[in-house]
Amino acid sequence: MTAEVKTKVIEIPYQLTVRQLAEHLGISPISVIKELMNNGIMASINQTIDFDTAAIVGEELGFELVPFREEEPEPAAEVEKAVSIRQQFIASEDPANLKPRPPVVTILGHVDHGKTTLLDTIRNTNVVEGEAGGITQHIGAYQVEVDGRKITFVDTPGHAAFTAMRARGAMVTDLAVLIVAADDGVMPQTREAIGHARAAGVPILVAINKIDKANANLEKVKQDLANEGLVPEDWGGETVCVPISALNNIGIDELLDNILLAADVAELKANPNRLAQGTVLEGKLDERRGPVANLLVQNGTLKQGDVVVIGTTYGRVRAMFDHRGRKVKTAPPSTPVSILGMPEVPRAGDIFEAVKNRKAAEALVAERQAEQAETHRRSSRAAPVTLEDFLSRLEGEEVKELNLIVKADVYGSLEPVVNSLKNLGDDQHKVRIIYQGTGNISESDVMLAVASEAIVIGFNVQVDEAARRTAEAEHVEIKLYRIIYKLIEDIELALKGLYEPVYEERVIGHAEVRAVFKAGKKNVAGCYVTAGKITRNALVRVVRNRELIHTSSIASLRRFTEDVEEVATGFECGIGVEGFDRFAVGDILEAYIREQVN
Repeated sequence: MTAEVKTKVIEIPYQLTVRQLAEHLGISPISVIKELMNNGIMASINQTIDFDTAAIVGEELGFELVPFREEEPEPAAEVEKAVSIRQQFIASEDPANLKPRPPVVTILGHVDHGKTTLLDTIRNTNVVEGEAGGITQHIGAYQVEVDGRKITFVDTPGHAAFTAMRARGAMVTDLAVLIVAADDGVMPQTREAIGHARAAGVPILVAINKIDKANANLEKVKQDLANEGLVPEDWGGETVCVPISALNNIGIDELLDNILLAADVAELKANPNRLAQGTVLEGKLDERRGPVANLLVQNGTLKQGDVVVIGTTYGRVRAMFDHRGRKVKTAPPSTPVSILGMPEVPRAGDIFEAVKNRKAAEALVAERQAEQAETHRRSSRAAPVTLEDFLSRLEGEEVKELNLIVKADVYGSLEPVVNSLKNLGDDQHKVRIIYQGTGNISESDVMLAVASEAIVIGFNVQVDEAARRTAEAEHVEIKLYRIIYKLIEDIELALKGLYEPVYEERVIGHAEVRAVFKAGKKNVAGCYVTAGKITRNALVRVVRNRELIHTSSIASLRRFTEDVEEVATGFECGIGVEGFDRFAVGDILEAYIREQVN
């Protein structure tokens, strides 16, 4: 009777090098390489192999390899918080008052996988051409009608810098459509988007885009999704995967049908017969109309004339517009609208609430202001400003900061710009945001830059004429951008410029002293340029009998009676040297400059 041999089970990642596989198995890399060769695979010790290949090798060597899945901590508190934010509006409602409402759908995914193109196809308008760099840069909400039923889409930017905006989009949504390119598969921002949807506690429907491309690989995409815990239905899982081509309008109807089916399963409801509640999707300052708030009504019905409280401000809805810019009088649940009448630009992500009248609004605002004051008082007491904060900037220049004033057209742009800037630098060299806000760059922004020795950064904004004049007079640098990548790149380079520069000397010319003249109280050397050139701003070494006798800079450079900027080889000139006039015939003046090399 033979004894049963137990196979050792070992967890490995989906991709690893030959060396790493050997380490996991506890054997020599040579044994792994030999087994790979036996299976017709030539691989070096640092070559990456996939899980399937590693599993075959492991089996041949007497191991059972299983995929390693890092246990992600369950964000229980976050999910509870997220769900409560989305559901708190109807928690206290009488079920008899609840009516079906349209689903709110967020399209998430990796940058350039086709989110905006999909929305563009669905609503038959073009957003891509109007966006700088072809990448969506503001949260927008749009409503479409399918077979007499409405669907609200929240469009969120896809670049990594817009993480906070994308997360906020998931917080207001009922269903996340995860768009994945068939020719690219699951990418870092795809995983990030999955995390946001899961944290918000919303179901995920996958749209596999670009299926009409020659290198589309649906099976690879499904494998990638399965690796992330999204097992497709046709693989025995619960994740609906719809193959589409957003560009060529393939599979769009099937996608919309699946969205409506998911909405039916979720039984989405709200109470339309009450004062409105919801979330601020975007706030911006319009030059003609003043502060504009883009809202998503999540419960109740918002009406023109309602008094709305957002944060610690309130205003009356003077006018209301739908997603196409048409004036509307009412906005029922799941409807995105823009309103006029707020005294200042609201912050994206804030909760709005319609109240009975101004008196009720004032009472609610006063209550919130008191809460904020108490919070600020506690935080100020917990983290006092100490002398060390100031000394660290004074003692030996140990901390160097690049002071910035940042202005953007809307809060939705401001937030990712500021977050990206704060991540630049290190403990010794960092960005300090002196002020951040929305709207064009004003004269007060420039004066603040003068006082704080800051650079003014503008994203999708203009410079007021008064601000431009003041900036020129005070020598304040204003840099304007339309693409966030370029902004971050430039500031990163500027930050690197704060490091101690390294210089190299470069000799640019030699001149021989052939006469010495009196010029006022000092002597000037009458010279002949023997090589290169002598320039007015150059440094200079005075050499006599091959010995250095003085180093300083050129104080004056003349040809005959005129001051000149440079004198070339073969010409005569008069040279004055800073702090030196003891010239002698035959001295050599060596002109050089210092160039930064780092």
